[in-house]
Amino acid sequence: MLSPTPLSLICALLLCLPLAIVFTVTSPASTTTVTISGDAPKTPEALLSTTLYSTAGGTHRKIKDKSIGPQPPPPRPPEDDKSLFRLAARVNSRPFPRDGTRKLAFMFLTTTPLPFAPLWEAYFNRTPKTLYNIYVHADPSFQYDPPFSGVFASRVIHSKPAERFTPTLTSAARRLLAHALLDDPANAMFALFSPSCVPIHSFNFTYQTLSRSKKSFIEILANEVGTYDRWAARGPDVMLPEVKLEDFRIGSQFWVLTRKHARFVVSDTRLWSKFSLPCERLDTCYPEENYFPTLLSMRDPSGCVPATLTHVNWTGSFDGHPRTYEASEVGHDLIQLLRDDRPRYGDDGTNGTDWSVAERNDPFLFARKFSPDAIQPLMSLAIDVLFKD
Repeated sequence: MLSPTPLSLICALLLCLPLAIVFTVTSPASTTTVTISGDAPKTPEALLSTTLYSTAGGTHRKIKDKSIGPQPPPPRPPEDDKSLFRLAARVNSRPFPRDGTRKLAFMFLTTTPLPFAPLWEAYFNRTPKTLYNIYVHADPSFQYDPPFSGVFASRVIHSKPAERFTPTLTSAARRLLAHALLDDPANAMFALFSPSCVPIHSFNFTYQTLSRSKKSFIEILANEVGTYDRWAARGPDVMLPEVKLEDFRIGSQFWVLTRKHARFVVSDTRLWSKFSLPCERLDTCYPEENYFPTLLSMRDPSGCVPATLTHVNWTGSFDGHPRTYEASEVGHDLIQLLRDDRPRYGDDGTNGTDWSVAERNDPFLFARKFSPDAIQPLMSLAIDVLFKD
């Protein structure tokens, strides 16, 4: 028998090639059958990553297993401020999802049990929880008896001592902002309160007012008496070069900030390096009333309505405290008086960058300062006066 020559082998391969092509084109596609049993154990990792493909019938069909196992709780925010602020500075400056429901973050800074907790409880009582979040900074050096309960239960963030005439009150407010930013990407507006603050409108009225705003509400005053003394409270020229005297501002410590401005605050290190210094003169040391208006005035004045929406009466003030409304003063007439008043917009009615501010007529949404024993008359007014718009 003759042995095949190389040439004959090549010719044989060429003759078989068309037949191989025909079989490749006309043969049915291979079918992969995947069975998922409801009783089969699945790990969360496997469920999240399972994507199945079937090629039966010559077509490709993507199959996803949409069942998701229990998710681990999110990690707790860092307890040291430096790490906390660094992490919070990375969040999206816009609420997410962009076309979703915007939430209000109610932030309470306190060193005592909240005397008006029952009133706030009634305020939130008929409100969907999808519209708001609550955060409490409670100085751990004080006792809280009774403890926080109701809507305030489990809402206390990691807190540190906060004292007047020191930067610690400002640190506490920044800490609240950081936690609120990290906790919920839908938080769009961030409002700060003291234990003596109360609402003077319904939640619905407040929500409609704030959720529509694209600007922060923060009092920004440039030409107040005592500006130099406050600026120099840490020592002559200590604030330079970061904060010049002409850039220094004064304003109420109770504001409502947009998410964009909240992130400005937690990401700031330049101005905070000055405002975080201890004061040499305690009688002119109010960093919580200077840091926020100065920062936002320097960073984004046109993004601010230069007014606070928390009413306060400085008539007869003492030792830096505004007038306190006693229980005997609380009634329908007082609430109406507070509602009828209107905010002060900067020094001259405008912030110098937005002509429309002069034409604004924003309502006060909250008020302070109320004596703890005013809770009973306030509760009696809740349904028919406070929460009736």
